[in-house]
Amino acid sequence: QVQVVESGGGLVQAGGSLRLSCAASGTITGFNFMSWYRQAPGKQRELVARITTGGSTNYADSVKGRFTIRRDNAKSTVYLQMNSLTPEDTAKYYCFVQLPFGFNYWGQGTQVTVSS
Repeated sequence: QVQVVESGGGLVQAGGSLRLSCAASGTITGFNFMSWYRQAPGKQRELVARITTGGSTNYADSVKGRFTIRRDNAKSTVYLQMNSLTPEDTAKYYCFVQLPFGFNYWGQGTQVTVSS
């Protein structure tokens, strides 16, 4: 069993920055993806950024150039550095861990609120 715990959300003014962290505990072996999703009220959950075990990344177009995802494999932790935040980034951010053989785990989410 894998537990996924996010931290680092909060309230920030537009133009500000936040860093989210996600720690996965348990048995994590093999190639895997660690991702950040977000869901704003009344909207579908969307992929924000994803990173593989080897460090390959992809980002939603809306965050390219502003957000950076990185991971520490030794700590099974993924980070999301968010810069130049806008009110449109307000959402609950979820960490998602995809392991081999279809074992996938979500965190409980952390709220990010950007005031104008």
